[in-house]
Amino acid sequence: MKYDYLIVGSGLYGATFAHFAHKYGKRCLVTDKRQQLGGNLYCENVEGINVHKYGAHIFHTSDKQVWDFVNSIVEFNRYTNSPVANYKGRLYNLPFNMNTFYQMWGVATPEEAQAKIDEQKAEALARMTADDITEPRNLEEQAQILIGKDIYEKLIKGYTEKQWGRKCTDLPAFIIRRLPVRFVFDNNYFNDKYQGIPIGGYNKLTEGLLEDVETKTGVDYFEDRNYWNSIADKTVFTGKIDEFFDYQFGKLEYRTVRFEQEIINKPNYQGNAVINYTEREVPYTRIIEHKHFEMFGQQIYDCPKTVVSREYSTEWQDGMEPYYPVNDVRNSAIYQQYKTLADLESNVIFGGRLAEYKYYDMAPIIQKVLDSNNKIFALKS
Repeated sequence: MKYDYLIVGSGLYGATFAHFAHKYGKRCLVTDKRQQLGGNLYCENVEGINVHKYGAHIFHTSDKQVWDFVNSIVEFNRYTNSPVANYKGRLYNLPFNMNTFYQMWGVATPEEAQAKIDEQKAEALARMTADDITEPRNLEEQAQILIGKDIYEKLIKGYTEKQWGRKCTDLPAFIIRRLPVRFVFDNNYFNDKYQGIPIGGYNKLTEGLLEDVETKTGVDYFEDRNYWNSIADKTVFTGKIDEFFDYQFGKLEYRTVRFEQEIINKPNYQGNAVINYTEREVPYTRIIEHKHFEMFGQQIYDCPKTVVSREYSTEWQDGMEPYYPVNDVRNSAIYQQYKTLADLESNVIFGGRLAEYKYYDMAPIIQKVLDSNNKIFALKS
């Protein structure tokens, strides 16, 4: 059978592209190297709990078209992302808001909080001036002139050093351009109008997007790319762009994470889906308790066990899951060389975080597919 599109990768970009291509009457085959569909959205059911196998995913958007689209595939719940930071046993609400400032300093009004932050920012600037420095030399100095010493040392420093595997004094200042500060008692991490989790887990979203679309798992495209290219008029590639071009300009670098999963014989372990551990001495960056993404109120206790994942930032090496691009000067230059080649590929569409070497939230991926498919299909059908 000859297909209109071979779609390499069944993550959100590939699955959404396939959904619209099928809608427009195109014959599609979706392949995935893994033994399951869904890319990093894949959930594994453990003890009746949908475990986010490749890390926590919270869908959020202010775009009603995108929100209505995903809800047309599967209904989303009312989960609100409200992470907590644990520093040496003391808990602080995130993002930085009036609850955080009250917990940190005992201030009760926005004016008091602003005055405390301004005082600490001034102290940081004074230290730089004393060293005859006019611009932050590293992430530590940058963070302190943005938010002050207390929040930096308790909630930023250790967490960031674990994420990057090096000291904040050795990290460039540009990594932190701004730190959102909210002078309201609101623990909602996102400012978007809509957010939630698919009821029944993200597999429901993947299954809905790929309904009536032919799929094959356990397929390594690169083992026989000539064959796979020959069975379709066009290829949609969502894997690593450097691998597609045989690493001819060198390998791109990534940040990655690993997870240690544990089943705990109690219904409620930490009372929140995500708790960050911000002190350097705790080896993991956060603990995810998966049931809180989808279970609320009595549902939590009707499920007698819980599943947690401890998340560790890890230096990426070949063979590891590539999660986040390293957008430094070297890697950005290498990517641009690959992007130049990609633009010359008339029969290949490159999309998604690995093919575009770009960090994506979920909603912008769907918006990108919506926009591109209006051009690809609507004008040609």
